[in-house]
Amino acid sequence: MQKLRLRYTKRGRLRFTSHRDIARTFERALRRAGVPMAYSQGFSPHPKVSWVGAAPTGVASEAEYVEVSVVEKVDPVALKIALDAALPPGIDVVDIVGSLGGNLTERIDASEWRIELDGVAPDELAKAVEVFLSAESVEVERLTKSGVKMLDVRPAVVSALVEPRSSDAGHDDTALSQPCGILMTVVRQVTPTVRPDDVLNALRVVADLVPPVPAKATRMAQGRLDDDGRLVDPLQQDRES
Repeated sequence: MQKLRLRYTKRGRLRFTSHRDIARTFERALRRAGVPMAYSQGFSPHPKVSWVGAAPTGVASEAEYVEVSVVEKVDPVALKIALDAALPPGIDVVDIVGSLGGNLTERIDASEWRIELDGVAPDELAKAVEVFLSAESVEVERLTKSGVKMLDVRPAVVSALVEPRSSDAGHDDTALSQPCGILMTVVRQVTPTVRPDDVLNALRVVADLVPPVPAKATRMAQGRLDDDGRLVDPLQQDRES
């Protein structure tokens, strides 16, 4: 049996698709691509597919991870081509490596997020971020199945900085004439999970920052934090071993 580790994207309209539907779509693509999947034992066998830290519904991602087990040796390059042909636009396989052991989940303890706030000037956003970072604790409300609970967002945020929207970011001239602050933030994966909307709610709490339109969040990377606070590619060990 061979275990393969894949990095894939969730772009465009697919950011509104639930993880359950993404998983079903991916498993159908594996069948269409003729991948010799390994199956579990028991009364109702299912393909051995393990998902790692799936992004929440409503956000895009450039760095989602999944592990698949196969019963025959598979060429990663050929598999990438076959899967991309079977997957819908928005889900693109960007990397495949063979697993050389270890637990992939243990190599991921933080995510880097890019949050676009149309209608919010970068200076205004920067001031709100400064207030947030200077606080030791910032609690926000989280609606759960058991009711409303308070969540302290601040300890999970490793870093946060503001970038202006550049002219080569794929926006038209009309969009570029409007202010847009871009928040780049690294957030630890804690329990309960701190999501991009929690960070935005924290900015509202500390600085009354309320974007006029919904923000657009994209996960840019996942990995383990090094001593400098940078994320280490979780597939790096499989490439180097």
